[in-house]
Amino acid sequence: MDARLTLLFAVALTLPPARAQPMRVPLECRLAGGPWQACTMTVEEMGAHWWLDVGQERLEFRSDGRGSVSLRAGGDTRAVVPAWNQEQALCWDGVCARGDIPLD
Repeated sequence: MDARLTLLFAVALTLPPARAQPMRVPLECRLAGGPWQACTMTVEEMGAHWWLDVGQERLEFRSDGRGSVSLRAGGDTRAVVPAWNQEQALCWDGVCARGDIPLD
């Protein structure tokens, strides 16, 4: 192997993996039983970190990968439980989203 190729290979092995751009998905959301409204889900890390932009509000979710999910909204963070409802929406204790939700 020539020296340039060896150097290129060695540099490539030491570089951190490139971060993918966050995925943005248009959905419908409902907060606390209110009306369905347009929202956007942004997934920064599949299954670990995502948020919903609903109007002027941002609801940020983090999962530890073992089933625990936290929701940060308005400066407060609380544990939430994800569940599917009868309307085929994914809900986290009163925050619901429906549409082409990306799942891990």
